[in-house]
Amino acid sequence: MADKSAKTKISIMKNIKVVLILFLAIVALCFRIDDPGTTTIYILRHAEKDISDPKNQDPELSIDGRERAEALAVKLKGIKLDAAFATKYKRTRQTASYSANNNKLEVQTYDAQDFRGISELVKTRYNGRKVLIVGHSNTVLELLEAFGAKRPLFSLADDDYDLFFELTINSKGKVDLKTMRYGKSHHSSTIK
Repeated sequence: MADKSAKTKISIMKNIKVVLILFLAIVALCFRIDDPGTTTIYILRHAEKDISDPKNQDPELSIDGRERAEALAVKLKGIKLDAAFATKYKRTRQTASYSANNNKLEVQTYDAQDFRGISELVKTRYNGRKVLIVGHSNTVLELLEAFGAKRPLFSLADDDYDLFFELTINSKGKVDLKTMRYGKSHHSSTIK
């Protein structure tokens, strides 16, 4: 009888070991699928600006622009951003602020024309993290190129406000670009 009890205990222990090994293998596989070295950068143009005063070189967002900035925050709500960057202009900072606030982040300022500088900063300081960068119609595509992506269109038109670029760089340096739209439709350009 004691011999049968010992065999049962050994059998139970073997089953526990098998279950534990399977569990650890599944956990390891999950981490392998979600490559911790992947950097994700969300790049977009600022939302619609207030054009009521044509002389104002630094206008705030219009009502539509504030709605678009809120739509961006909703789009990114389930994503934990590690940093948010905008140029020195009110319209870019306001566009980024809703999403930054959701993540308890301060919007950091970058030089709108220093594409290489912001690219190197993000690739080194924010490697493996998620970053939002808000730029301008004449800088967004150049930013994509600075990170190693091919531009999905030749240029952005003045009324292209709803484009959203998700750029990923994996741990081996491979760059992928997804082009999407967000918020209310407001564009004239066609994506390749």
